Amino acid sequence: MTTTSDRVLARLQRLHPKKIDLSLGRMERLLEKLSHPEDKLPPVIHVAGTNGKGSTVAYLRAILEAANLRVHVYSSPHLVRFAERIRLAGKIIDEGRLLNNLIACEKINGDTPITYFEITTAVALMAFAQSPADILLMEVGLGGRLDATNVVDKPLSTVITPVSIDHEQFLGTELAGIAHEKAGIAKNGVPLILAPQAPAAKKAIVDHGREVGATIVDDWSVHKMTDGFTYQDSRGSLSLPRPNLHGPHQITNAGLAIACLRHQDTVAVTSEEIARGITSAHWPARLQDITDSPYGRMLPMGSALWLDGGHNPAAGQILADFFAAPDERPLYIICGMMANKDAVGFLIPIAGHVAKFYGVKVMGEDSHNADAITKLARKAGLNAQSAPSVTEALRLIDATGPIRVLICGSLYLAGQILAENDLIPD
Repeated sequence: MTTTSDRVLARLQRLHPKKIDLSLGRMERLLEKLSHPEDKLPPVIHVAGTNGKGSTVAYLRAILEAANLRVHVYSSPHLVRFAERIRLAGKIIDEGRLLNNLIACEKINGDTPITYFEITTAVALMAFAQSPADILLMEVGLGGRLDATNVVDKPLSTVITPVSIDHEQFLGTELAGIAHEKAGIAKNGVPLILAPQAPAAKKAIVDHGREVGATIVDDWSVHKMTDGFTYQDSRGSLSLPRPNLHGPHQITNAGLAIACLRHQDTVAVTSEEIARGITSAHWPARLQDITDSPYGRMLPMGSALWLDGGHNPAAGQILADFFAAPDERPLYIICGMMANKDAVGFLIPIAGHVAKFYGVKVMGEDSHNADAITKLARKAGLNAQSAPSVTEALRLIDATGPIRVLICGSLYLAGQILAENDLIPD
């Protein structure tokens, strides 16, 4: 069902000939016309990186809410509906407020060229400025230095999750250069909390952070234990339960969120609140178990159905690490990917764990068609065939006993699967 806000959003997409055009000038002009909502926000934690941004924000939000704090969140992209991007004090923005802010920004901007992400970020900043909260978690859209979110002069903290190769057409193909763009969110006198990084990425981030006078925080670590993990930094250690999100990498994402909160003095959280937060965090389409869904019920008894929106080689390695755990049930993959993504690089890490691959097109998007991604999967060493849809791929799987199925390759595909199974994020 198309809402009134959807019609306004469709108009906004026509204000600039490019979907992405990294610059801050257009954003700054619009914010001036809006009387600078970016100066009226609660304390901001600004999060950049390639993989793990959403999960890190999910842990931050869960911990802060466990401490009974009001938390705004700005994230992208959305999975099913645009409103998911704007969370006001714990709740997704309601249609009325979203529509009012969209119309206000559209009217003030007029026909002046501005990208969709820029004007919708302005809409979000208006909503955040209008609503009281204790803290705002703001996720970078793309890059960092020239991203539309990089308009807050003095955030509470800046965070950089693991940096890897992605969005090469906008950020380049050199890891150090990509890391430098991400490090553009660093600010003078503001903590810059780093996830573990490849050496080239870390050097680029630390060099830029020091150049602008940021306070580098990288002296923390996590260690997996049988029933959880330990977190260690210069302020001491914590023994914590296993995070709620799936995958061995989630211990690092949880640790990054903890490091961020332990290296600021504006909001206080206890070790008990940290534990409650990491065991209640939720982030859809990131190794999400959707076995109890209409699609899951198409599989043999005892099977598992997973959904993941990762789409770059680093995400492929994360999936490989997760599915490498001993399990007698064979693994089948149903995958659709955007045409500008490195499908072979994404699939190579997991290829050795997969019984069969089914390639599908992401309907309505600029994705590889089913035959094209199937050919790429074969290039990555997979036993692959194409399918006209995800449901047809599920029907094609020839299995009588329990199996594991992973639907993956695109957040757009993940959003469609969630909608089709009535698993709308709330």
